[in-house]
Amino acid sequence: MDASLRKSIVVAVSLVAVQSAAVAVPPPLIPRRVLFGNPDRISPQVSPDGKRLAYIAPDDDVLNLWLRTIGEEDDRPVTHDRNRGIRSYFWATNAAQLLYLQDTAGDGNAHLFVVNPDRNEVRNLTPFPGAQARVIATADEFPDAVLVSINDRDEHFHDVYRINVRSGARTLQIRNTLGFVGYVADREMEVRAGVTVRRDGGITLHVRDDWASPWRELKSWGPRDALNSGPVAFSHDGRSLLIIDSEGANTGELHTVRLRDGLEAVVAKDPVADVADLFIHPKTHEVQAVGFLRERLHWKVLDPTIRPCFKAMASVRRGEFGVINRDRNDDLWVVYYNSDDGPLYYYLFDRAVRKAVPLFPDRTALQGHKLAQMEPITLEARDGLTLHGYLTTPTGVPARHLPTVLLVHGGPWSRDRWGYNDEVQWLANRGYAVLQVNFRGSAGYGKAFLNAGNREWGGKMQTDLVDAIKWAVDQGIADPDRLAVFGSSYGGYAALTALTDTPEMFQCAVDVSGPTSLITFMKTIPPYWKAVEPILWDRVGHPEKDVDFLQSRSPFTKIDRIVRPLLIAQGANDKRVVVDECRKMVQKLRDAGRDVEYLEFADERHGLTRPENRMHFYARAEAFLAKHLGGRHEPDTSADGRSADPK
Repeated sequence: MDASLRKSIVVAVSLVAVQSAAVAVPPPLIPRRVLFGNPDRISPQVSPDGKRLAYIAPDDDVLNLWLRTIGEEDDRPVTHDRNRGIRSYFWATNAAQLLYLQDTAGDGNAHLFVVNPDRNEVRNLTPFPGAQARVIATADEFPDAVLVSINDRDEHFHDVYRINVRSGARTLQIRNTLGFVGYVADREMEVRAGVTVRRDGGITLHVRDDWASPWRELKSWGPRDALNSGPVAFSHDGRSLLIIDSEGANTGELHTVRLRDGLEAVVAKDPVADVADLFIHPKTHEVQAVGFLRERLHWKVLDPTIRPCFKAMASVRRGEFGVINRDRNDDLWVVYYNSDDGPLYYYLFDRAVRKAVPLFPDRTALQGHKLAQMEPITLEARDGLTLHGYLTTPTGVPARHLPTVLLVHGGPWSRDRWGYNDEVQWLANRGYAVLQVNFRGSAGYGKAFLNAGNREWGGKMQTDLVDAIKWAVDQGIADPDRLAVFGSSYGGYAALTALTDTPEMFQCAVDVSGPTSLITFMKTIPPYWKAVEPILWDRVGHPEKDVDFLQSRSPFTKIDRIVRPLLIAQGANDKRVVVDECRKMVQKLRDAGRDVEYLEFADERHGLTRPENRMHFYARAEAFLAKHLGGRHEPDTSADGRSADPK
């Protein structure tokens, strides 16, 4: 080989090496405050008269309601909360007031507040200590009224009140003596449909022909249909109900059912996915579009008059879109756009010209960072069941032999979905592959898949997760010596179970608000869950009849099997997973000499809400994962987390 040829080869090889090294350079760390701090602006809603726009944004670092005149730049806060912040609100149909729900110190008992933005005046419409308010309905025909259910008389059951949002006057409409767990009102703001839970875990739909008529049973679903069936809304004339129904089918289909004789008709259905979203005309109450959540959200447009609008909206940005709300005349729509690799974007869509005008992203700082993309995946469980999920790998590095975090969703009767996820982007940015799998029992894939999870907490639901991580290892994506499991609520339970049932598989685990004892969990549910106990007994187990079974599926009874490091975070006010049980588990682990870190938040319930608490937790979790998996780590510059008590 002559010298010139040898030199050319060396140069070529060197260039390839340099290019490969350049490709393998990870992006800069995204600060935790960008991912987990307060958003800039979220949840815009146009007023019913189309004149103003409300949204949630920080005021003195606490989320509050803001208001602007459409077309102007006169933004101003109209609430001044200095504690937990506001996260859920809506317009009164009089277009003059805003209403929001908020609990006290994370106790889970939300009260309904009304805001008069012109006077910056806030009043509590449901000032009942220890009671929880749930909004049922508003209506254009009654602009100063809101229907609310409250468990002030009996903590187990919610009665229905009609409240005047201007005067605050409350009128009892229904005394809940039948054990209703949900209500549907007609356009006259009369509750004429209600759901009760059967002793076998099924549900029954009750209706009445008018407010003075007796209740009668219209339809009943057995326990295998109960979780993806139920009422949605009345027709404009009040003579039929829109329902989701899986009876005689696998997926939850959209039907109408006539109150007079129970005759049903199919409105929309999908062979593989349940109904996930509805677009209903505010005046005619006709269904205009139906969303089905497959690997991503797919819209089926039923009303040809809005088909050009949906086509125009779909062309604005990459990703999924949906309509948050619209004005009374249906001229303006507030639209969101959700993608996997960017912030949530909000637009104001003008129907007359079919044009979407940008409002704002929810987190502006994310626009300056390279985010990872989320890929849908499919794999097969050990018994042949098809599982769907998502894989996100770090940008800038090859997706080979990576430290991997199995991120388990809560519920468990919910699901992971495609789109921006702060935890996913955080983990991917720190160098981890992130695996999410919708294990059996997850919602949205039809009742056969949902029911496959019955009595499988810690059983086949858990082996689905194990099969998923083995799939990632077999694909060469995950490093089998650098695996972690991370989850909240049911996901926290799954993380604990992973350490007890597969003690050598994962190098560490993170649990947030996960049940440790299924018997304790079933016996200490919030009082307003008592009516749905039969569903839990059917799908999880009975705390008295199935003691041995539930103990065999409880991490608390298998603590001696835990040998890997564990980080636990718990809210002291959690009504679903009581803090005493968590403390007992931590103490037993420490008595056994196990490596366990524990964070208890005095002002949190089930999960973490306050930004300072979230920042503190994720700083600790990031350091924990870096220590045991070797990922990247941002120095802890967050606040001390004044409500966290490391013990």
